[in-house]
Amino acid sequence: MKKNILLCLKITLIFGVFFILINKQFTLKGVFLTFLISGIYSFGLGLGNGFLNDYLSRKWSWITQTNKRVWAGIIGTFLYTIPVILAIHYFLFVILYDENPQRFFSGKMIWVHLFWIIFAFAISAFLHARGFMMNWKASVKQETTQREIVAKTETAKFESLKNQLDPHFLFNSLNVLVSLIGENPKQAERFTTKLSKVYRYVLEQRNKELIPLEEELKFARTYMELLQMRFEDAIEFNIPTTISNSELKIVPLSLQLLLENAVKHNVVSSTKPLEIKIFESGDFLQIQNTVHPKEVIGKSTKVGLRNIADRYGLITDKSVEIKNNNKIFTVSLPLLTKTKNMSFNNSIENSKYIKAVEKVEKLKELYQNLASYCVVIPFLIFINLKFSPQFHWFWFPIFGWGIGLIFHFLEINNYNIILGENWEERKINEIMKKNK
Repeated sequence: MKKNILLCLKITLIFGVFFILINKQFTLKGVFLTFLISGIYSFGLGLGNGFLNDYLSRKWSWITQTNKRVWAGIIGTFLYTIPVILAIHYFLFVILYDENPQRFFSGKMIWVHLFWIIFAFAISAFLHARGFMMNWKASVKQETTQREIVAKTETAKFESLKNQLDPHFLFNSLNVLVSLIGENPKQAERFTTKLSKVYRYVLEQRNKELIPLEEELKFARTYMELLQMRFEDAIEFNIPTTISNSELKIVPLSLQLLLENAVKHNVVSSTKPLEIKIFESGDFLQIQNTVHPKEVIGKSTKVGLRNIADRYGLITDKSVEIKNNNKIFTVSLPLLTKTKNMSFNNSIENSKYIKAVEKVEKLKELYQNLASYCVVIPFLIFINLKFSPQFHWFWFPIFGWGIGLIFHFLEINNYNIILGENWEERKINEIMKKNK
């Protein structure tokens, strides 16, 4: 209601000023009457069509029931607009200006009715086009977000595998393994077992969107034990063995990325041990590590952190929090029990989606064309009748432009007057059969 009223007020002001300038109504009475008449038309037509548009959009979806919604809009607008226009004109001319009622459907009044009926269709076309565009944008945004989920998930998988299989990490791990084989065979065996668990976990979880927190913490302990075998007393960690709610979930392999980053960007030595602590805090899992930055590491690209934040941003409204006071670096990951309602069918056919997008683009062009037609034609009629009423040349653009709109509409619905319905698809299938 509020949005529709504000829109009608804007239309009242715009057309009130326009007709004041056109008719040179600069007296106080003239200004008042012009704005009053503009308001009657704007609210009578705009507000009513706004409610009609909202009702039809609730009953028939622009996206899934486009044809029904278009025809319902055309028929509904026609049935609403003409009686309202005639009622407004009766009030203005017969009651307000005391015109003869017998002249209401004769002579110049016919053209006045026609002008405002077409002009009203322009307002209606604008409101319907606006509703269509809003629904279309919401649908495209949802489809885009769904595709982003897939893209970001695949990127995260690649990033995780890349970090796990990083040559530097493998080189150091194998060096540790070689040294342990000679010094401590039993430790080397444990190291190999944990190293295999790390890679097996990556392979098992790579296709999941979320994973139970308990599993991820178990993996984090295994991963840190592996690093501790490598760095010995230069690394200390505290990872909980129990959690507050077994239903809690986080993005898989996010802990591995954060733990790897902590080792990658800080000095790890006996004199400056790296301390890592993981714990629950409210609705977040906090990962903290002491800050002893490496001087030769260079500027961080923050790829891992951005990757995690992006993936959380696509599946929940909660955001990843990052704090750094130069002593403790803290990343807070949202603990989730469910994600946004973004379930979708992975088997969507790209060809159908592309065709749907193309049809929507054509519909958008049609509505823009129709809105332009309904705005321009009334003014052409007005100019014609005001400055050269002896020759009605406005019929030429009405019929010429109108025929173009009809053909545009038929093209969108894949109909050709000569070749029939779906002739392109039928021809394509025919050619494909011949090629076979």
